[in-house]
Amino acid sequence: MSYAVIKTGGKQYRVQQGDVLRVELLNADEGASVKFDQVLLVGSGETITVGAPTVAGATVSATVRKHGRADKVRIIKFRRRKHHKKQQGHRQHFTEVEITGINA
Repeated sequence: MSYAVIKTGGKQYRVQQGDVLRVELLNADEGASVKFDQVLLVGSGETITVGAPTVAGATVSATVRKHGRADKVRIIKFRRRKHHKKQQGHRQHFTEVEITGINA
């Protein structure tokens, strides 16, 4: 089974065909296919190809399943004995993609 390490949204992901993962929000419609061209590593069995910094000509194709927002993260800043308390919430946007192919 072949795998690849891709970079998108400032993060790196190890993917295989059929994987479903959540990445930073992409500008694509649901059901559309997207290509990730920043492939840092491609492995198949015992052979591994490492890019410098990316593997030339390698792409990973995926299909957008849905867009959404993650669970709320609560941010609380508290200073004891100072009558200071600040609360804030944050929900990060994401795109859920399914890997359909790895072209090395």
